[in-house]
Amino acid sequence: MSALAKNETIKAAVVPKTATIVHLAKKPARKIDLQLLLVAAARNILPPLIVLAIILGLWQILCSSPNASLPSPHQVWQESYDLIAYPFFNYGSQDIGLGWRVLVSLQRVAYGFGLAAVIGIVIGAVIGQSVWAMRGLDPIFQVLRTVPPLAWLPLSLAAFQDSNPSAIFVIFITSIWPVIINTAVGVRNIPQDYRNVAEVLRLNQFEFFFKIMLPSAAPYIFTGLRIGVGLSWLAIVAAEMLTGGVGIGFFIWDAWNSSRLPDIIVALAYIGVVGFALDKLVSAIGKIVTRGASAN
Repeated sequence: MSALAKNETIKAAVVPKTATIVHLAKKPARKIDLQLLLVAAARNILPPLIVLAIILGLWQILCSSPNASLPSPHQVWQESYDLIAYPFFNYGSQDIGLGWRVLVSLQRVAYGFGLAAVIGIVIGAVIGQSVWAMRGLDPIFQVLRTVPPLAWLPLSLAAFQDSNPSAIFVIFITSIWPVIINTAVGVRNIPQDYRNVAEVLRLNQFEFFFKIMLPSAAPYIFTGLRIGVGLSWLAIVAAEMLTGGVGIGFFIWDAWNSSRLPDIIVALAYIGVVGFALDKLVSAIGKIVTRGASAN
């Protein structure tokens, strides 16, 4: 018998003629429903655009007369076109676009709010663990958080003798209170079962802080952070009006002294958009960390 005939005989013995080959079905590719995406985008984008168009139309009608005290949208577009179209031009120390000014202000906010977030969470966690600390310090915090940001500025200028750290301190002292208060409330509301598990596992304070306390109080903490980042953005604009520099707040004050109302309106639009973006950024991080949980 030849070698070829032997191979055919072995194949016939190993694989019978009645055997069937089963093909595994491939998982169907996940299709993106373009129509649903367009509907969702229309629901979220069209209503704000319609309201914005109505506001701009009313503004144009009310301020189009020559005797109007405020510029119309058309006048703002004409006189402040460079600020709108070219936010990152740089022609000198003070002749720069609003994009650069916003970045300078955001840098100060990052320092001040970052310190407030870290220190506020730690202090809030300590206070939340002690009933007596909560009773003793909560009234003081409630009083201090009502102090306007600019009221802290003279003290910070006297202490630091420099405008930049003074502005950062104003941001810090303005935004830390909601972080402390919300963190303390979140820690106080940790379920007793979690504390019992920590005792059974014999977790030390460091492990309890990172494995039990922070995950459980995270929804409350991020609520405080959202409030704090909004207050920090308000504080930096107010502080820069008096401390000078190249931030967006000083630009508004300088434009007012130069009677450039269209520039002020454009700067206000920048401030509003950036503040909205900061709030959404902290909210998105909070949803990722807490996995969609809420403090309610």
